[in-house]
Amino acid sequence: MRISAKGEYAAKAVLYLSLQYPKVVTIHEIAQNHKIPLKYLEQILLALKRAGLLESHRGVRGGYSLGRRPDRISIGEVLRVVDGKFSQSSCVEVDLQRHHTCPEENSCGLKQVWQDVQAAVEKILFETTFDELRTRTLAGIARKGNYVAFEV
Repeated sequence: MRISAKGEYAAKAVLYLSLQYPKVVTIHEIAQNHKIPLKYLEQILLALKRAGLLESHRGVRGGYSLGRRPDRISIGEVLRVVDGKFSQSSCVEVDLQRHHTCPEENSCGLKQVWQDVQAAVEKILFETTFDELRTRTLAGIARKGNYVAFEV
């Protein structure tokens, strides 16, 4: 399974908002802290807002905040919103361009292993919340002695 750049950026943005929760954060702050191109981040945050994962706030103190508590948003949900269906191994998917199907499609042990790996990865992603990621991140910052401006 591959995570796209869009998925990576979305996860970083939601983690950053989780670290700042429940504060409103400007899109410029997120882009600057994670070196994400602003226009690209706008598209990502808009998709997450449409899915109900984020809320936007207008005005001088406007920006974005989480639409739900961090313990109610999984990394799998964020990735699914921006990337759609998770990609699978090429031997699991039918090659539609060539109209080719693996001759061992129903009996291949390798295909079964790839499906098991895919299911395990998706299980981890959908069971891991941004509250857990927030806790891990703050623990990592404390271990390094890096006390960044994250208020808990």
